[in-house]
Amino acid sequence: MRETTGERAVGQYPDATPEEALAYFERKYVELNGQVTLLEQRAKGGAPAADIAKTVANLTATVATANAVGNLAALAERLAALGGAVTELTEQQGAEAKAAAGAALAERAAIVEEAERLAAEDPAKTQWKQTSAALDELFTKWQAHQHDAPRIPKGEANELWKRFRAARTTIEQNRKAFFAELDSAHKDVRTRKQQLIEKAEALAPKGADGIPAYRALLDDWKNAGRSGKKQDDAMWAKFKAAGDVLYGAKGEIDAQDNEEFAGNLTAKLELLTEAETLLAETDRARARETLTSIQRRWDAIGKVPRDQVKVVDERLRKVEAAVRKLDDEHWKRNNPETKARAEGLAGQLNDAIAKLEAELAAAEESKDAKAIAEATEALETRKAWLKAIGQ
Repeated sequence: MRETTGERAVGQYPDATPEEALAYFERKYVELNGQVTLLEQRAKGGAPAADIAKTVANLTATVATANAVGNLAALAERLAALGGAVTELTEQQGAEAKAAAGAALAERAAIVEEAERLAAEDPAKTQWKQTSAALDELFTKWQAHQHDAPRIPKGEANELWKRFRAARTTIEQNRKAFFAELDSAHKDVRTRKQQLIEKAEALAPKGADGIPAYRALLDDWKNAGRSGKKQDDAMWAKFKAAGDVLYGAKGEIDAQDNEEFAGNLTAKLELLTEAETLLAETDRARARETLTSIQRRWDAIGKVPRDQVKVVDERLRKVEAAVRKLDDEHWKRNNPETKARAEGLAGQLNDAIAKLEAELAAAEESKDAKAIAEATEALETRKAWLKAIGQ
């Protein structure tokens, strides 16, 4: 093959025509050209500079001694150009790697800081279910970051891991201490509630008479605190069952009383029918006398079934209020001081009315519309005041 420096032997191809031999060595050149082209594309694509440099060196040696027919000098120039680009690529990739490592360091530091924030929470106020889940998520994120993110300097990575591990240890210790204390508190609550259950069950022989004591125990139960839902529910069922025994006994007594007092209810309902006629009574003395008689008979009848006590008492209270209102109105009308003031005011109003009637008559005579209107309005006002004080 001819080159600028002269001819160079590229080898022999036995048992072939000159054309076949030439085609063979041209194919060798095409292969080399393809390798150089591929290397140029890899360099443009940002392949690792060390890999590019190694391949450039290998191809340069191969091209220099290649048994191929083609423009090998051009291939050598292209490889030389790639060698210069490798230096620039190395610097660029170094800067990118440094930036990526810095970002990775910041990301991992953020994971550590979040773990440390969780570790700094007040154990008494921590929502441990959420905090434990958050810590697990942070550890999973840490592992994924180690696997997928760019490598960071070993010293800094180790320091961050120490901080993360310390935070996780603190959280675990706080959690164990919190639940140990909680278990102790729950144990105390269970002990107190068990004692209350025993006291409530001991009231059973007293029947309905044990209810006041049971209510006091119920107040103690409410103040005892919580000991865990499952245990609390089970103990409450026992405590309530003890109360049900007492209230069941009371229910039987109430049922007997209701049966016994049914006749009293009928009598009081009849008495109420009589009493409610006083709602329309206007004679104070008659109303008071009748109500006093009704009240004596009411007390003599006795008790009514418990569920009817409020109903009948409210109806009687309404009648009593109506009679009391008649007394109040009578007192207001006949109070000497009030009466004297009313009579004095009535005299003043009567004088004013007489004067206004004279003014109105004069205005009508003179047909003074304005004077008529003013006198009429003033006269109606004084008459309304006189009526208001009952004169």
